[in-house]
Amino acid sequence: MTGCTKISSGCKNCYAERLALRLQAMGNHRYRRGFRVTLHEDVVDLPRTWKKSRRIFVNSMSDLFHPDVPLWFIRRVFKTMEECPQHSFQVLTKRSDRVRKLAAKLPWPKNVWMGVSVEDSRVFDRIDDLREVPAAIRFLSCEPLIGSLAGIDLRGIYWVIVGGESGPHSRSMEIEWVREFFRACRQQKVPFFFKQWGGVRKDLTGRELGGRTYDEMPKAA
Repeated sequence: MTGCTKISSGCKNCYAERLALRLQAMGNHRYRRGFRVTLHEDVVDLPRTWKKSRRIFVNSMSDLFHPDVPLWFIRRVFKTMEECPQHSFQVLTKRSDRVRKLAAKLPWPKNVWMGVSVEDSRVFDRIDDLREVPAAIRFLSCEPLIGSLAGIDLRGIYWVIVGGESGPHSRSMEIEWVREFFRACRQQKVPFFFKQWGGVRKDLTGRELGGRTYDEMPKAA
């Protein structure tokens, strides 16, 4: 699926929206509706054709748990994931309340990783919602990190991704926010993946923290 609507501060400079509008202007048929929520049923079964194991980010251009996505479609996506045990699937959402409400109506095979976006302390409730989802791997994507998450409780969380915002008008990420998170992961024994510092030229700012990179993954990876 493609398209979404903004729900919190982390959405302000959405890369997917920028890309979708660019692709619409180029005449890409997948984006004929721009960034309006659009289901693409013809590609749901594509992972079945990939025999070699892959780690698949299910939906980089939308949110599977957007309120405009019907339950039957979400179930079809989960059915494909369940029937493709050779792959691992990463599903990320900002609609944690809907995941929690629908969790009992969906299968949760071990190859489905469920994550929520947490950009600052105002959306800590997403973590509480995620803890109630019976996924084998529950993870946090703190990108863009736009505020301190000091005191975060990582109970029931198996992986953390941290990164700064990139692209035009990107907001800066304070080094102390990253250090706070790193310390929390070390204290609570959660794998830490540092993706980038971000900025207008993320290729120049890099992804080192304290002189090294962090590419830690959960044990089930």
